[in-house]
Amino acid sequence: MYKETVITKETIINKIYMIRDLKVMVDRDLAILYGVTTGNLNKAVNRNSKRFPEDFMFELNKEEFKSLNAQIEVSNWGGNRKLPKVFTEQGVAMLSGVIHSDRAIIVNIQIMRTYTLMRKLLLTHNDILLKIEEMEKKVFSQDEKIKLIFNYLKQFIKEKESPRRAIGFKQKL
Repeated sequence: MYKETVITKETIINKIYMIRDLKVMVDRDLAILYGVTTGNLNKAVNRNSKRFPEDFMFELNKEEFKSLNAQIEVSNWGGNRKLPKVFTEQGVAMLSGVIHSDRAIIVNIQIMRTYTLMRKLLLTHNDILLKIEEMEKKVFSQDEKIKLIFNYLKQFIKEKESPRRAIGFKQKL
């Protein structure tokens, strides 16, 4: 049997980026998580290109690549010869069918669980915001101070929703 690979939810969340209003993961990050080279990951994808339509996987343009590099730590040595590919949640799920290793299966399950958790958290935040707005309508005319409190609460929730840059050390896999 094989030893189960443990990758934290935080590690996975830190590798999810917003590009074209989609949550995506970069081929280089996925390759590291799966324990393969980026070249081998992309070869497997290219051999199975019918499994990866544009809404599952796409190549970044130069502008998007610059924006991505501003968000993440990139080595000055070497560099990319090609623009990276990024995978949506469905594309990541499809990768499990083309990367054949026990580690890839385990990592893929962890990534899918993390996407599910993120969706649940987003729904929870939206529910709280709706409840606050509902309460605000009831209390709105009664007191200006309460209105001010609701405005602060809304700002706090909206600030929590925006992604933050991770601090600390990166885990080597």
